[in-house]
Amino acid sequence: MFRRGLRQMLEQSDRFRVVGEARSGHEAIHLVDVHRPDLILLDVQLPGITGLKVAHILHKQHDRAKMVVLSMHIDDGRVFEAVQAGAVGFLTKDLEPEALLEALQRVANGENLINQLVLDRPQLASRVLNEFRVMVTAPGVPADALLPLSTREIEVLDCVAQGLSNKEIGRELFVTEQTIKNHMTSVLRKLDVNDRVQAVLYAVHHGWIELGPQAYAGVATGA
Repeated sequence: MFRRGLRQMLEQSDRFRVVGEARSGHEAIHLVDVHRPDLILLDVQLPGITGLKVAHILHKQHDRAKMVVLSMHIDDGRVFEAVQAGAVGFLTKDLEPEALLEALQRVANGENLINQLVLDRPQLASRVLNEFRVMVTAPGVPADALLPLSTREIEVLDCVAQGLSNKEIGRELFVTEQTIKNHMTSVLRKLDVNDRVQAVLYAVHHGWIELGPQAYAGVATGA
């Protein structure tokens, strides 16, 4: 309902043209690959792959797109992750429609709203500065060095967490069932785990994906 309301507001404003909307992280990645939008709105509460992890993936693959994160409230930890992921805005869902549209227009015009948000929060600013110092003193280390899985492997794990079978995952991601099996074999090897359930729990523990009630049921059945 929130997503539909947001789309309606954007379309009626005549400031933006909505080219797609996604129900999950992996669907968002697919739609961005197809439409190559200028501006991306991401909810931190996306089911499956977390919104902030999606932001990190999209920034890596589409660095020209401007990303704005939406959240129920401002949390230093999430803002810090948003900065790391390359987001240029972090907005709360309770903003008045005109204020939200104005913020998105400023982002579209090239402003980085998240910088001011960081500067207004001293502890967060210090944390970001320390992170920058570490990056400067340790050149050559990729930002995603601690993420051993590829984007597609994360997408497959997201689908597994939703209880989908290999055949269903193949249909969802537009690849063959054998390709999904190959990806799962690679995932188990990289994470050094024995089965799909352990792989999903590992990904959840490291914040790569999130589980909702339906996902827990699907994993519990070994789907």
